[in-house]
Amino acid sequence: MSAEPLWKPIARRKQAERESRIPKEWRLSSPPSPSTLDVRSIPRTSGILSSKELEITETHDATSLAQAIRAGSLTAEQVAIAFCKRAAIAQQVCNCLTEIFFDDAIARAKYLDREYKKTGKTVGLLHGMPVSLKDMFRVKGYDASIGIASLAEKPCMENSALVDILLAQGAVLYCKTNVPQTLMALDSENHIFGRTLNPQDRRVTAGGSSGGEGALVAMRGSLLGVGTDIGGSIRIPAMCNGLYGIKPSAYRIPNAGQESGTRPGGAHVGLASSAGPITASIRDCELFLQAVANSKPWEADPAAIYGTWEEQGGLGEKPLLGVIRTDGLITPLPPVSKVLDEAVQTLKKSGVEVLEINAPALKKCQSLANAFFGIDGGNFMFDLLEKTGEPLTNWLSTRIRRKEPTQLDKLVEFHAKKTELETEMLKIWKDPKTGRTVDAIICPVAPHPVPPIDRWNGVSYTSSFVLLDYPAGTLPVRDFKEVDLNDEMADSPPLGSWDKANRALWDKRTVDRKLYLNTKLSIQVVAPRLQERRLYQAMALIDNIIQQNGRSVQARL
Repeated sequence: MSAEPLWKPIARRKQAERESRIPKEWRLSSPPSPSTLDVRSIPRTSGILSSKELEITETHDATSLAQAIRAGSLTAEQVAIAFCKRAAIAQQVCNCLTEIFFDDAIARAKYLDREYKKTGKTVGLLHGMPVSLKDMFRVKGYDASIGIASLAEKPCMENSALVDILLAQGAVLYCKTNVPQTLMALDSENHIFGRTLNPQDRRVTAGGSSGGEGALVAMRGSLLGVGTDIGGSIRIPAMCNGLYGIKPSAYRIPNAGQESGTRPGGAHVGLASSAGPITASIRDCELFLQAVANSKPWEADPAAIYGTWEEQGGLGEKPLLGVIRTDGLITPLPPVSKVLDEAVQTLKKSGVEVLEINAPALKKCQSLANAFFGIDGGNFMFDLLEKTGEPLTNWLSTRIRRKEPTQLDKLVEFHAKKTELETEMLKIWKDPKTGRTVDAIICPVAPHPVPPIDRWNGVSYTSSFVLLDYPAGTLPVRDFKEVDLNDEMADSPPLGSWDKANRALWDKRTVDRKLYLNTKLSIQVVAPRLQERRLYQAMALIDNIIQQNGRSVQARL
């Protein structure tokens, strides 16, 4: 008999450790049956949360909760216990957590309450606010395994730079969340912690690589989650779970001290990931970004970009928005095109000027982004896996393999092409007829609705804006409706293999369209490089107009 591979007992121990950190009184009497698809109501019906704790977790966003703590109507301890309980329930129905530190969080909340009572001053903008973190962030005393066995059972000796900043702003950290193996999949599954499920419909993907954050926030087990994005890993989980998410430009939020499973320094020659918020309200994105900017992150991370919140751009008095309907590589499916057009028409009716933009250079971005993603040949990650004999997950096993690292001459060529594309794309930020500046652009997040598990098709609509280093965010628009099921694609040949695979997600012979009925349709908003405040203001404007329109439609029905 062959010996058991090393990764298997590590996985058993890690899962047992995670289970042990959920108090018995916070455990469900029985798990929901597999036929229960929408599990978001379980915290309310479980009997685990008091009526006050349900009010805390269900009637607030992070901004109003922080205000309530400052006003003294809630204590940090009350809030921490409520969200620890709800996160524990979320874990039991969605498998979204990796590291749990509820006891530390409650002790921290008690400390903040004592300091507030003694001094009459809050610690920062996030005083008493529970904040959840993607597993990549190092928290002293806990693993940052990113679902890889060889990185497990090695508690961190110090915090990531962003973790220290959040603590300095008064945050209460209480859990970390699940990711896909290698951080290179759009469905959050690994051999150590298993697969995260979408709480709105457990048949569709929760997204990746910040899928655990998306599921936890959708369960309202967190109101302010922190993810990272290098191909769409904030925006995609936000779309999958009907949430708001912002990917800033690279190094706007400090990256120092994160665990990415890649060779240290690699981001400086390839593409850097960006940390950012996943939230249930758009204004909570501002709360996070402003809190980090106020902390002067450039003093904690030498790579961090300088700029206070007020210096990160802003909308003009009469904003001009652009719309890009396709990237020329993958044609959006009918419901995606439809919701984008609905948003455009709603904005126009509200007096916002919207300019149609053709961006032919966009179709060149995906292949170059892929080239950057593979510059080390995946060798550092494969070395980590092979230390414990850990195999790739089924989805990854047919998609990635070891390759030779990119040679210097080729890497220089990649950077030259990147500069060329960045220069060409500058044209989209000017109206060619009037010379007016385009404040922000709306486009799809993905060319398809939220798909079944392991069927996400392509990331060209998100990774392109990583290559270009534009801040970009996901904004939920409306539920997928019965009427959307009847829309058909124009009869035309596929643009290529990605487009052909995308069409299969709307082909009645290969997918049951009714699966999409339990999902949200979203749009993406994009701003010029380092204009995070402009992006936020554009998203807030669009969200306010769309939500007002939605309320007026409901009132007429």
